[in-house]
Amino acid sequence: MTTSPVTTGQGVVQLAQVSRWYGNVVAVNDVTMTIGPGVTGLLGPNGAGKSTLLHMMAGFLAPSSGTATLNGQAIWRNHEIYRLIGLVPEKEGVYGFLTGWQFVLSAARLHRLPSPAEAAARALDLVEMSGAKDRRIETYSKGMRQRVKVAAALVHDPRVLLLDEPFNGMDPRQRLHLMELVRRMGEEGRTILFSSHILEEVERVAQQIEVLVAGRHAASGDYREIRRRMTDRPHLYRVRSSDDRRLAAALVADASSSAVSLTEQGLEVQAVDFRRFTWLLPRVARDIGVHLWQVSPTDEDLESVFSYLIAPHP
Repeated sequence: MTTSPVTTGQGVVQLAQVSRWYGNVVAVNDVTMTIGPGVTGLLGPNGAGKSTLLHMMAGFLAPSSGTATLNGQAIWRNHEIYRLIGLVPEKEGVYGFLTGWQFVLSAARLHRLPSPAEAAARALDLVEMSGAKDRRIETYSKGMRQRVKVAAALVHDPRVLLLDEPFNGMDPRQRLHLMELVRRMGEEGRTILFSSHILEEVERVAQQIEVLVAGRHAASGDYREIRRRMTDRPHLYRVRSSDDRRLAAALVADASSSAVSLTEQGLEVQAVDFRRFTWLLPRVARDIGVHLWQVSPTDEDLESVFSYLIAPHP
């Protein structure tokens, strides 16, 4: 029997010029991206098209144009992909009258797993819900419902896991546990894409980011590298040295810096030519006999990068 390429690949999801519209409303517009093994954060303001994109990747929504593939095979109307994909939607997709055990066990049976009870028990244990598995879901807190949804998505041990705001409603301990679980699964070689509006979560878990703005693909990659490619925006640095005033005077004389100011913490420098500034700073300090103690970017955190990306352009 020939094995399907869908089930033998690493779990690479590719979108090629994908769009999705509802009447006159364009939710996703001409998006091309590749999501491979590891953890990727999907970012964007409310209404940017994140949920629509995840649903197309999961095979629950057809692209209006373009193609979505898993391991080179079309996702839409391809039942084979459900062996490899798990989806945790943002909306409540649970039945309150079921217990957590019944809900996850039903997912295992739908996947026709050889040992559905063993698979359900393992998935519930992964998300630390074994102790509450016999309670009805309607008695669960928001965080518990989130975790049982994750268990149902993991029950068939998927290669690709798509998570839409998975940490919503969780208390700090639950959030840390699920973040560690997601990070560990990414290290094991699974392909994980999760959306979140809490940037600190993405910063701690994801190896790279994909950013959607108004349905368009705005940026892709490590957010620090994305920031460094933004040559049209000044880069902000904090510099501490053995003689801040002398160093400030030397930096102001060069066109790579648009502003240099003295603060209690040292110098704050706006570098308009990032490459020249990073090349120039150590040489200027050496030439004037000043020792550099600290050079650190102050706007390379994910929050700053995200703010730059979604800001309106003139």
